[in-house]
Amino acid sequence: MKDYLDQYRKPIYSGGTGTITTHGKAYFDQWFNNDANNLRKDIEIELLDQDGDGIYTYTNPEFFPIDNELFGNEGRQHNYHFTFEIHSKFTYEAGQTFSFTGDDDIWVFINNHLEIDLGGVHGAMTASVDLDDLGLTPGKTYSLDIFFAERHTFASNFVIETSIGLIKDPCIKKRRM
Repeated sequence: MKDYLDQYRKPIYSGGTGTITTHGKAYFDQWFNNDANNLRKDIEIELLDQDGDGIYTYTNPEFFPIDNELFGNEGRQHNYHFTFEIHSKFTYEAGQTFSFTGDDDIWVFINNHLEIDLGGVHGAMTASVDLDDLGLTPGKTYSLDIFFAERHTFASNFVIETSIGLIKDPCIKKRRM
């Protein structure tokens, strides 16, 4: 994965002809794009400030947003092998943080730069970023782009915890791979 997005705000494959967990650029380029092998459904998730402490969360240890939809579950309990992307913006304020926990591939880009890289097929892992370390200017608006690829066939965890007040952007998508 390159450490920046392309002109369409999509991740750029950098693994050559393939890696242990990918089959090369041509296949990877299908993950977050429309083509004949993918079906798309737009959905929204809501980050809530449950305690009124300025920490917004979305927690779903059973993240299967397209069960029995699109290509169906293919004989499995859940509809696995999907991608999900979020594109949003926020106004930076000192002290903001962003944390993600999930399994399989997770990439988080802030201001078009890769800040969290949990790529590969794996169990639930967590990574965080302190936005004060990114050289952002307080009061300025920046992009936040999240890419998730579910490739296991036994679990799907998706957890966001952040002090960033996201500006609603209806560009939240999932696809069946």
